[in-house]
Amino acid sequence: MSGDLGRVVVLAGGLSHERDVSLRSGRRVVDGLRHVGVEADLVDPDGRLLADFDAHRPDVVFLALHGGAGEDGAVRGVLDLLGIPHVGSPPAACRLAWDKPSAKAVVHEAGLQTPDYVALPHTTFRELGAGQLLDRIVDRLGLPLMVKPTSGGSALGAQVVDEVDGLAEAMVSCFSYADTALVEQYVRGTEVAVTVVEDRDGPQALPAVEIVPVEGVFDYTARYTAGSTRYFAPARLAPETAAEVARVAVRAHQVLGLRDLSRTDLVVTPQGVVQFLEVNSAPGMTETSLTPMAVEAAGRDLGEVCRDLLLQARRRGGAELTRV
Repeated sequence: MSGDLGRVVVLAGGLSHERDVSLRSGRRVVDGLRHVGVEADLVDPDGRLLADFDAHRPDVVFLALHGGAGEDGAVRGVLDLLGIPHVGSPPAACRLAWDKPSAKAVVHEAGLQTPDYVALPHTTFRELGAGQLLDRIVDRLGLPLMVKPTSGGSALGAQVVDEVDGLAEAMVSCFSYADTALVEQYVRGTEVAVTVVEDRDGPQALPAVEIVPVEGVFDYTARYTAGSTRYFAPARLAPETAAEVARVAVRAHQVLGLRDLSRTDLVVTPQGVVQFLEVNSAPGMTETSLTPMAVEAAGRDLGEVCRDLLLQARRRGGAELTRV
């Protein structure tokens, strides 16, 4: 089977805040591929990447990069420039998914529900008067609130604010990770993540994974520290609710123009309403990541899923660049 793929490269690492998580994801993908007979090289992209690709051109690439250039479409754009097939979404779709307010606007326009929000750049926050702006935010959105960077993953810089006095500190912390903060209503309910995998029949939702953090908030520590979060795969949802979260995830994948693989984070309110939170175009593949749990819950093998996605990308070939 590896002969059908040629040289397989898994890109992982990079220079984002999520470098360590990315390396763990990359190693997990490589191990999974080797388990099903596919040899793959783990490559940490740096200034030598293009020279390496010139000397040993990959036939297909699996991106396990998180944060920054790994998820905003930049590296995918370079691969398209080189005509190298890769697993994952086109650069434009990655940019859209990476910008959380833009993604929320698109899915809302498509008829999906998402918590009300405001996106506030650091310059606006500083120049128009932080105190007065924060008062207006609370007046509009109420409490509690979720404050998080408009771009980024792994819940870095994200905080739940229950009291007015904690909002300013949360904003300052958020601005250390991004120039713009997304402040949205914090919806209490059942948190689930739904992975969507595409095959020849189109995008298919895997079983939802239910997330129950021990400390109540699914932050960076809860995501990547063993024992900090309880997971249920499949999620403990009524059949009709499970069908609805699957529908919402597939719909978000489609309207955002995503391809091959994505993971949508949702919350189900006590009234059974499914709310879209955000989508990840390059889901984590670590030992505590949600996508491998969903793959296992579906009765599938992670290495086989990654192999099939690589074969699909290889058949698709390199993207043709748009000429203006």
